[in-house]
Amino acid sequence: MNDLHTTAGKPFKHPALRLSMIAVHVLLLQAGVAHAQSADTNAAPAAPAAAPAASSSASGTSNIGTVTITGDGDNLGTGLMVREDEPKTRSTVTRAEIEKERATGNVFQSIGLLPGVSTYSYDASGLFGGGLSIRGFNSDQIGFTINGVPVNDSGSFAVYPQEFLDNSNTCGMSVTQGATDLDAPHVGSTGGNVSIVTCEPENEKRVRVSQTVGGLNLTNSFVRLDSGRFANDMAKIFVSYSHAEIDKWKGEGKAKRDHVDFGFRLDLNKENYVTGTLNYNRAINNNIYNPSLAQLNQNGYYGDYASQFVGHLPPVKGTAQNEASQSPAYYKLSQNPFENVIASVTGVFRLTPTTQVKIQPYYWYGFGTGGTQQYVLSETGFLNPATGKVGLGKDLNGDGDTLDKIIVANSSVTRTDRPGITTTVTQQLGNHQIQAGVWFERAVHRQTGPAVLVNADGTASDIWLQDNQITGPTGQPYESRNWKTVSTSWQFFAADSISMLADKLNVTAGFRTPHVRRDFTNFANEGSNSGTSYNVVKDYNAFLPQAGVRYSIDDANQVYASYAMNFRAPPNFAFSPTNGNVTFVNGQATVTGNVKAETSNVYDIGYRNESGLGVFSGSLFYVDYKNRQATAYDPNLNNSVYTNAGRVRNYGFQLEFGTVPFHGWSAYASITNNHSRQLDNLQTSATTTMQTSGKDYPLDPSWLLGLSIQYAQPKWYVRAQTKFTARQYATLMNDEVAPSYTTVDLDAGYRFNNTFFFKNPTVRVNVSNLFNRQYRNPSSVQVGGGSGTVYYYLGAPRLLSVSLSADFQ
Repeated sequence: MNDLHTTAGKPFKHPALRLSMIAVHVLLLQAGVAHAQSADTNAAPAAPAAAPAASSSASGTSNIGTVTITGDGDNLGTGLMVREDEPKTRSTVTRAEIEKERATGNVFQSIGLLPGVSTYSYDASGLFGGGLSIRGFNSDQIGFTINGVPVNDSGSFAVYPQEFLDNSNTCGMSVTQGATDLDAPHVGSTGGNVSIVTCEPENEKRVRVSQTVGGLNLTNSFVRLDSGRFANDMAKIFVSYSHAEIDKWKGEGKAKRDHVDFGFRLDLNKENYVTGTLNYNRAINNNIYNPSLAQLNQNGYYGDYASQFVGHLPPVKGTAQNEASQSPAYYKLSQNPFENVIASVTGVFRLTPTTQVKIQPYYWYGFGTGGTQQYVLSETGFLNPATGKVGLGKDLNGDGDTLDKIIVANSSVTRTDRPGITTTVTQQLGNHQIQAGVWFERAVHRQTGPAVLVNADGTASDIWLQDNQITGPTGQPYESRNWKTVSTSWQFFAADSISMLADKLNVTAGFRTPHVRRDFTNFANEGSNSGTSYNVVKDYNAFLPQAGVRYSIDDANQVYASYAMNFRAPPNFAFSPTNGNVTFVNGQATVTGNVKAETSNVYDIGYRNESGLGVFSGSLFYVDYKNRQATAYDPNLNNSVYTNAGRVRNYGFQLEFGTVPFHGWSAYASITNNHSRQLDNLQTSATTTMQTSGKDYPLDPSWLLGLSIQYAQPKWYVRAQTKFTARQYATLMNDEVAPSYTTVDLDAGYRFNNTFFFKNPTVRVNVSNLFNRQYRNPSSVQVGGGSGTVYYYLGAPRLLSVSLSADFQ
């Protein structure tokens, strides 16, 4: 792969333009034809499309089907519910729901109405990302997979949903609240998992084109090519490309994304097949400023990064030019360029009539930077290797002295290479289905902090911070951090699912044994307390049992109960020089802080009912945490600080109900009540203990209510969705709170008649935050009591978009 900085701003520029023009001209033509044929009473109704649930590990793919207005997935809960049969709590979003959403949306937005899920977006389009918690577990405590491949950050376990699949290629998402799936490849999941499934290639040749336009100069151009069956009907492939842009909803700047999805399927025979997917994403975003409460009160809701660069001072030899820091920073010096690839191949082979083997190798690659790059660097701020202190000087502004302080571009750069493989054997023995397997992964996580010069107009000489890096007098690049983490992970898992009483009773029991070795190296650099090189190697592992039972009282009523123990290793930055957990004992780096793996014991008791009205599911849950990891994150500086919050206890209930359509009407509703209590006080220093015991754990709303109401006819639909989020504390001390809020979204769609040239011409309208509600969500957990500053993500204002799509066959 070429160096990323050599292609900055270049890929796909002309294809995106061509795609936009094709989509607009074709669909405007079709709109006129369809209008002329609107009285055609013989027009075929919208074809139903299967919207299968995601599998437990989301390792399969699903058919995308035709464009639907009301399809099979709409037959229950507007596409937000399926009939579950597992002895655990799980919720599913189907293709019927996803295809009604904005084309640029992400997984956090798609699952936002499900029980237990509290989610928010940094902007309405989904291109800037967002935040999520499930039953109080933050997104970095939830395991995420795409077709079975783990996509949490290998160091911090963070999740970046804007990097995942195009909505147009996503066929299902499932949320397992509480109990991480036994075969899930995670060492950082104490709160369950989210599985995302790619749509399979189509059986027939087809070209699908879609164009979205909207407020804030939103554009999204999408094209997907399906080969149909070939090679004696054994093979089929698809490839898609999209280009999206939108302006920030406040301040200057935008998000720009190029995305490619590819998939294939090779059927060796009826029982043996190989599938594969590749997802490529390249995004360059200007950051949206996230204020503290004091900054919000001072600068208002729309306060953002500076629109003008403060400028450089004229260089004068023998005189110190101390360039002023700019707060907030110039918007062009607060960018998030990132590129990543997710590739996997899955082979499923039937060895005997009762024995199946599945093998899935995968590779994850990521490179980019984030946070705010604007930084004032002293010309004497370079590391002296002999002393381990900064103090060496180099002229940066060309005036012949080293007296100055110069604005440069500097931030954290991360590169990850992450190959892995999962092998699973499934054996049917009478009424026993036995599954066993092993997962292995080796992630190399390289995190540096280079700097480059800033041009006179305030732009970085290279936004990727790779070309023309600033070097010190020793010839070595300036680095504000210089870490290498090798995380070697493996896991054995096994389970037995026993079907009894003609499958009225199912009992499942199993275990998994995650193990991760954190090999962390700090190379001497100019960062705070970082002048000495050291290496720390720590192993974390656990034996995690699971059990579940499901009993069908009759065809309409079902009860279940489950237990699972979960595990999350500490993030790699817990061993960094700035976290205070590593000290030198007799010259050797030693972990002396309270850096322990987080564990949770999760208990669920549930009931399901199916009637002529629809399907109801409800559960009571109880969670017992030990060594809960509270990561304080500064979204503006892209810095994280690790804190062990001790024991925490969660309990509550969740309900969801999805109706079948009745005279065109259908609905989905969810309710969650969650109580989260800290059981320990928090020692923040040798002399200070914060009285946190008995207080609520932050970022955990006690009530969540979701509602979707839809009216649909064969050719059109209109739908309203609303979500209530109760107030939530922002600190462990409960001394800062984010108020409750309610948002409302509105969607509609219409499918025109087919023509001889193309099929399924469809227009969709999406309105987010219909009533322009202003609200805020804490960016992360802070201790409080005067320790640390809470920063907030603010709710984006109303956004209207229109999408036109059609198939060519």
